[in-house]
Amino acid sequence: MKEQDCLRRFLFEELGVRGEWVCLHDSWQETKQHQHLSAGVQEKLGEALVAVVLMSATIKYKGSLILQAQGDGALKTLVTQSTHEGHIRGLARCEKEMLPGSLVEMMGEGRLVITIEPEKGEPYQGIVSLGGNDLAEVITTYFTQSEQLQTRVWLFADGTHAGGLFLQELPKQESDKPDWERIAMLADTITKQEMLTLGCEEMLYRLFNEEKVRLFQQEPVTFKCTCSQKKIEDTLILLGRQELESSLQERNNIDVKCDFCAEKYSFGKIDIENLFAG
Repeated sequence: MKEQDCLRRFLFEELGVRGEWVCLHDSWQETKQHQHLSAGVQEKLGEALVAVVLMSATIKYKGSLILQAQGDGALKTLVTQSTHEGHIRGLARCEKEMLPGSLVEMMGEGRLVITIEPEKGEPYQGIVSLGGNDLAEVITTYFTQSEQLQTRVWLFADGTHAGGLFLQELPKQESDKPDWERIAMLADTITKQEMLTLGCEEMLYRLFNEEKVRLFQQEPVTFKCTCSQKKIEDTLILLGRQELESSLQERNNIDVKCDFCAEKYSFGKIDIENLFAG
């Protein structure tokens, strides 16, 4: 059985280039099971889910990394999140059924916001335009602009699997340009079918069998929503007591459903009074 629901890092020992490989199956199925998504939207959400895992693995932190793409096309929003423990979730908002297409065809003009939320310290945000044919191109642009390091990203998804590849030159040890170009050119030959069906070692051998590659241990990736009673309560408090009491005049309870995992939270009159009692 091929490796899945994990990330693996690798290093070209003689070239000053590092890489990451990701393949998702169960975690991908669980992410989308509560959403009714057409084939085109599924593909884009799967790619965004892989992207957030790859990007999360490039930084040392405790917390979460969030990708949020927003556009003026029919596909309005893609949101994916990965924690430092490899817990992922994601959702898509779309106005209609869509077949697979380019990013600009589906999302129109917009932006991608990358937010790093550490457990301690202030959040950090980076923003890049959605210009480009696909999400991989947008993220490549983001890394090139923000880190000034040669970077390439490949993202693929279908109804059952989502996978991707990430290559980057090492900081302070910039690879020779011909070396980098050769490695990127070899990686560019990967097909969607190969990315979604081959294990990591098999794929690396298929692409780079003449290079000296060191492969590191698997790091598991699992679907796990970060919603909680406390977070929903904090959101309700922001709405204000008057707004909530007005809603309770029309119904017995205020019911909130998490968009990521479909978990339901219910608040009655006494619950709302208790929220503001402190």
